[in-house]
Amino acid sequence: MTEELELLRQADPVSADEGPWRDRPLTARAQARLAALTAGAEPRGRPRPLRRRPLLMGLAAASTAAAAAVVLTFSGAGSSPAVAAPVALPLHADAPSVSLDALARRAEARARAAGREDGPRRGSHLQSWYMSMESGPDAAPPVTVPEERITSWNDDGSGSELVVATDPRHPGRPVIHDNDGTWQTVRDGKVLHRKTYPAGSEARHSGLAARTKPATDADELREQLSWLYGGADGTSTTPQLLSALSSFRQEWTPGPRETAAVVRMLADADGLRQAGVVTDRLGRRGQAYVYDGPDGATNSTRQMVILDPRTGGLLGLEITFTKDEPEFKIKSGEVMSYEAWMP
Repeated sequence: MTEELELLRQADPVSADEGPWRDRPLTARAQARLAALTAGAEPRGRPRPLRRRPLLMGLAAASTAAAAAVVLTFSGAGSSPAVAAPVALPLHADAPSVSLDALARRAEARARAAGREDGPRRGSHLQSWYMSMESGPDAAPPVTVPEERITSWNDDGSGSELVVATDPRHPGRPVIHDNDGTWQTVRDGKVLHRKTYPAGSEARHSGLAARTKPATDADELREQLSWLYGGADGTSTTPQLLSALSSFRQEWTPGPRETAAVVRMLADADGLRQAGVVTDRLGRRGQAYVYDGPDGATNSTRQMVILDPRTGGLLGLEITFTKDEPEFKIKSGEVMSYEAWMP
């Protein structure tokens, strides 16, 4: 077996230690996909994290109202305060809402006025909040783990990656960080990973999805997301589509034409309803659209898409629990994952 594994490692052109495809904890969306794939083997349909290593999932920060705090003790970090899992972003009841179809038309008009230079850009800028969940009678409460990631690739194949431990809600405060399975507190702004790649490196450090230019037609884009980022069933359901959209945004920053295709694709998706206006976790006003149908795994989540009301650009994706999960000390209404996208 050892010799066979070594042969596989030699045949794999992707480095396990460097580049965007290096070995590392799964993202929130990847964990959701894994839960969906394994749900059939678990009669209770509940995601089962490894007991020795916490399951990492994106966790939203609190809204402008203060979240309740609890004091948790982390291995290797001493006694440190952490914020309890917050509730979903509140809607502004007095703000005018825009339908997805109307926003798609707005984005399409902007796309028609875009110049040739306004194309998509390889790379992304993401602020995420991660929650560790453990199962069992002695499981620790959920813990917020915030990170900011910036990835960029240039035409000559050069690029860079930067991961920083930071929480823009609480500038200057220490941040919780998962150091290979051990919780630690680090200073705000601590660089967790930095890598610069010389010209010609892209082919060795990126996959097919990262090198496939996104389509500018909504139907073609959905098909593209299906075979590049979808699971066994592609993007046949709206939760699968939103998961693929998240993965796509981690590879690409869309231009106006790609943005218009994304909004039209969402307008055509089943079950994504107009919800209202929210202020996202970076202080930006956005139009919110919610899917609260079957999620394909535990059927216990609600997904919210937040779009820029002027451009249709993706501002954020939020997943909220709709049922209690006592095994993980999760209550209905708490946010499981949040991703905030920046230009």
